[in-house]
Amino acid sequence: MNLDAPRILVLNAGYEPLGLTSIKRGVILVMNGTAEVVEDSGAFLRTPSRPYPVPSVIRLKRMVRRPPGRLTLSRRNIFRRDRHTCQYCGRTGGELTVDHVIPKSRGGRTSWDNLVTACRSCNTKKRNRTPEEAGMRLLSRPRAPHFAEFLVFHLPEVPESWRVFLSYAR
Repeated sequence: MNLDAPRILVLNAGYEPLGLTSIKRGVILVMNGTAEVVEDSGAFLRTPSRPYPVPSVIRLKRMVRRPPGRLTLSRRNIFRRDRHTCQYCGRTGGELTVDHVIPKSRGGRTSWDNLVTACRSCNTKKRNRTPEEAGMRLLSRPRAPHFAEFLVFHLPEVPESWRVFLSYAR
């Protein structure tokens, strides 16, 4: 068990997701009284003196405000939002590009709601046209991700015990 990997969801006192923390830091926060366990993972951290339950979700006892900053719009974050999947054909992996749904030459902006992940062949097929003009459909409408969604973009699977707190935050 890697104690430094981010495996615990941290909530503020009002149950809003704040971030992820390591098992080591999460157990320390609970032991020193800064946080309380909301959901158990079922695993134990064994020490010479006794085993400690490893939490899956912890809640800070004091309210901590998350800065209202926006998520950075970047190629990497577009790929994360779209789960490295072409938004036109559904292909994953391979050579992926970022496509402007409404081309820049036609007034399309570089924004969360106008950028999607596209495989090289779909981007080439679409060219300087809208999806409708190219006879293509988007699998999902592009939008800015919520902070709670962004927390788990890099995880292959979201633990079941986190889902209620992440869906609550949308």
